Amino acid sequence: MNKLRQIMIAAVISLAISIIGTAGYMIIEGWDFLDSFYMVALTLSTVGYSEVHPISPGGRVFTIILIITSVSLVLYLAGIIVQFVVEGEIRSILGRRKLDKRIAKLKNHYIVCGYGRIGRILCKQLAEQTSDIVVLEKSNELEPALVKDNMLHLMGDASDETLLLKAGIRNASHLIAALATDTDNVFLVLTARQLNPGIDIMARAEKKAAKSKLYAAGANLVESPYDIGAVSMGLRLLRPSVSNFLHIALTRKKRAIQIEEAPISANSNLMNVMLKDSGIRQKYNLIIIAIKKADGEMIFNPSFDTYMEEGDTVIAMGRARDLKRFHQELSPG
Repeated sequence: MNKLRQIMIAAVISLAISIIGTAGYMIIEGWDFLDSFYMVALTLSTVGYSEVHPISPGGRVFTIILIITSVSLVLYLAGIIVQFVVEGEIRSILGRRKLDKRIAKLKNHYIVCGYGRIGRILCKQLAEQTSDIVVLEKSNELEPALVKDNMLHLMGDASDETLLLKAGIRNASHLIAALATDTDNVFLVLTARQLNPGIDIMARAEKKAAKSKLYAAGANLVESPYDIGAVSMGLRLLRPSVSNFLHIALTRKKRAIQIEEAPISANSNLMNVMLKDSGIRQKYNLIIIAIKKADGEMIFNPSFDTYMEEGDTVIAMGRARDLKRFHQELSPG
């Protein structure tokens, strides 16, 4: 039974006892309402003051019954409250252990450090592709948001080696440093790079001068939300139609059209096949925007005789369901 419901039932029973007790003294002893209710209040609270009037034998029997009933009710309420507190603590402990076990089993996951405005938006985008995300956040005020968003998380200083190891940094594929200050992010990147030399690190930079320091600390990519925001605002002013198209395609606000990337694996049927022979347009109704070669070369608007080779990444545009089928074709299993 729900604990709140039990407390409400106990409150109703308490009110009923008060009404019955007051009416009982009025009938048995012939007292007025105020004296009867006062006697009930003394009895239920077990204060121990003397009776307002001499009590008849029948009144004493009624008082005994009233005392036993009130004490039982108090014990019942105390039990509910203690059980509520204890169960809450146990649930919290068991819930934390369950989260820790899930985190310990993760491989090639994302570690997001900081769950402020930037970190939370980033996590929501990552969650569209994977649930293997661990958030490290120092502020306890943000924990309710983490729980609400169903995010695996650890509370504490993200630059602490112990916390990073607990988050599975040695098994993680990516780390995002989105802490509040550039100084914190530089120290975090240094620590993360030492713990996992092969991890891919993206860092947030507020000041332009911090970018070089973050790269020197070991970041693979450094982004400034302010620079990106300024470019986006300029694009909206100068090329509103282009901006609106990219906003729809990249933010997934609508399911009509999206842009996706898909790597070509060794067991794909499309490996070493020219675009003109792939049937991508006919079978998946997709537009191939670019192909990123294994050596990093980006081929925009590839010609019909371009080969798709192992290690390439195909960037395509189309409907979500078609992109999903195409992704499975390029990376089966």
